[in-house]
Amino acid sequence: MWMRVLAAGAVATTLLLAGCGGGTASPEDRTLTVSAAASLTDVFTELEARFEAADPGVDVVLNFAGSSDLSSQIVNGAPVDVFASADDSRMTVVTDAGLAEGEPQVFVTNRLQIAVAPGNPEGIDTFADLTDPEITLVVCAPQVPCGAATESVEAASGVTPAPVSEEPDVRSVLSKVTSGEADAGLVYVTDVISAGDQVDGVDFPESDAALNEYPIAALANAPQPELAAAFVELVLSPEGAAVFETAGFGTP
Repeated sequence: MWMRVLAAGAVATTLLLAGCGGGTASPEDRTLTVSAAASLTDVFTELEARFEAADPGVDVVLNFAGSSDLSSQIVNGAPVDVFASADDSRMTVVTDAGLAEGEPQVFVTNRLQIAVAPGNPEGIDTFADLTDPEITLVVCAPQVPCGAATESVEAASGVTPAPVSEEPDVRSVLSKVTSGEADAGLVYVTDVISAGDQVDGVDFPESDAALNEYPIAALANAPQPELAAAFVELVLSPEGAAVFETAGFGTP
């Protein structure tokens, strides 16, 4: 049986070799591979459990990483069934390559928030506060959606903080804050909610300039096309919408 969640650094090789070895799975056992933006980790893990409960013969393998890495893996031949991106531009990479089955559907929205240590000890109240040289700030790299959103906020506000690092995905940014390695990080509202009492979230109006829309699509070369369509249907269903709403995602 596959690992439940594949490490992003090894996923391309793992996926490409998945069908080559022997195994003990019965003919009825099927594996559905879903590549999803890191910010979807909690909600897709819950949907995985629901999907598998409805069909005990199915093993859902979740591959979480930055959307740019995931789209590159797919274009380079990784046998993925479903792709869920944190923005349209990374999904466009896949659709332009002719690899999406049908038109991708936007299923949720998300916006940035400043994650800070509990109690906000540095007194960060505005986006402009992040320019304080005494503040240790981390952000996403510009090639991933949370990084592109950060650049949009900077362009709209005219404020350009100087982060100490650019991380490969939003959960890496969050980890820097929860571990105390950074005073603040630009993440999504949903990431702050997922962290519970490990961080506080600071809203800032400039985030309205960078609302992320998340599209999902089954892939044209999906190894399990019927399961892929069914998983997309679950994500788009009222049941899926309730899971996303609880996690703090917005509706498109």
